[in-house]
Formats: sequence, structure tokens, C-alpha cells
Amino acid sequence: AEFRSRLIGQEITSITRRGKYLFFSLSSGDLLAIHLKMSGSLLLGRDSSPPKYSRAIIHLDKGVNIFFRDPRKFGLMRLIEDESSITAKLGPEPLEPDFTSHLLAQRLTKRKAPIKAVLLAQRFVAGIANMYADEILFKAKIHPLRSGGSLKPEEVERLHQAIKQVLSSAITNKGASTDTYFRPSGEKGEAHLKFQVAHRGGQPCPVCGSPIARIPIRNRGAYFCPKCQPKI
Repeated sequence: AEFRSRLIGQEITSITRRGKYLFFSLSSGDLLAIHLKMSGSLLLGRDSSPPKYSRAIIHLDKGVNIFFRDPRKFGLMRLIEDESSITAKLGPEPLEPDFTSHLLAQRLTKRKAPIKAVLLAQRFVAGIANMYADEILFKAKIHPLRSGGSLKPEEVERLHQAIKQVLSSAITNKGASTDTYFRPSGEKGEAHLKFQVAHRGGQPCPVCGSPIARIPIRNRGAYFCPKCQPKI
């Protein structure tokens, strides 16, 4: 009830993003923070029936609705007063100019965790998801079980370039719709059609033809090519 009373009647003045969070600035001064988690989508509709698995509906002017569709109920909607209550815990933005290979090398120093797990840690760097971490490591030719601190300078440079290239390509191709993700229009993204290893277990590597392998790393699946990404 408090959420509804603070949200109803407000004007959305701007929309920003930090890491995997969306922030809707409201005329009241509050921020509506939204995290889609693993299965969420924000869909736009005009005087339409709610799509299946809609967990919340935001009614806008002129009959336009925002449907928060979330089959697995992992998503988050929260009203906050200060963005820093969330963003203070996040690492640097990987597509910003100040995310340099030097900064990446500094943050990797003495990291003993597998590099795949490091990339997924939002405190380390914000916004890299599981599928894209696989693609990044394949492009950088780094085994997902290598410890973060073991990477040589040339490997860190390759990793830095791969992070920027893979994420930029994913944005250009409007996100990956391997399972439940849909764009606001209801259409699927096409980024997954460009995947080299992610979700391609057992299929031939596009570079060497070896079967793509899948291993668990800290309760997440990791896809990689054992030949192109040797564990040195």
C-alpha cells in the first residue's frame, strides 16, 4: 500500500541505468529502482490485457501501460530516496572511458577467485551477466577457471578489449533472448544469435571445431572451448 501511494500520480522525469538497475526519477524526488534479474522484462502496451506472468502494471497517460513480466518472480521494484543506497555497492561501468585496462589490472591484483566468477561480481565491475562473461572470456582466449590475479599483462589487455567489444555488440543487437527476455515492444533481441560459446554446449567451436564444454563455477554454468581457452 505504501509503494502504491508513493508512486501513483507521480511524473517520470528521467530514466537512467547503473549496472543492471534501472532508475525512474519521479517528480516527488523518489526513485523507482527496477532490476529485471534472470527472467524479467518491461513491456509497453496500450489499453491491452496484461501479458502472462505480469507481476506489476504501471499505468501511464493516454492508456499506455508498463507491464513488469517476470515468470520466475526474481525481479525487483523498489522506491528509494537516494540512488547511492544501491550504486555505492557497484563496481565501475565497463563501457565508460575511465574503465581502462590499467584500472582492470589494478582490480584483478591478488584475486584468487576464478576469472568467470570475478567478472560476475557486481562489486568488481557492474553489469556483466553470465552469458556475456562466457563470450568475453572466449574472445580473450582465457580459461574461465584461471584465477583473476594470474592473468598476464597481455591477457588483461585482451580481456579489457573483449569486455568492451562483447557488451557493445550485445547492445547493438538489442540483448539476448535465449529464454525469457523480451524488449519493450515484445520483440526478442538478437544478441544470442551472435554467441560463439554461450549456451552452445557440445557444438563445434567456431574457431577450431572442438566441442564446446560446460562446467559449473560457483553454481553457475560456464561455456568455453578447451582448445582455444587452455588452462595454463
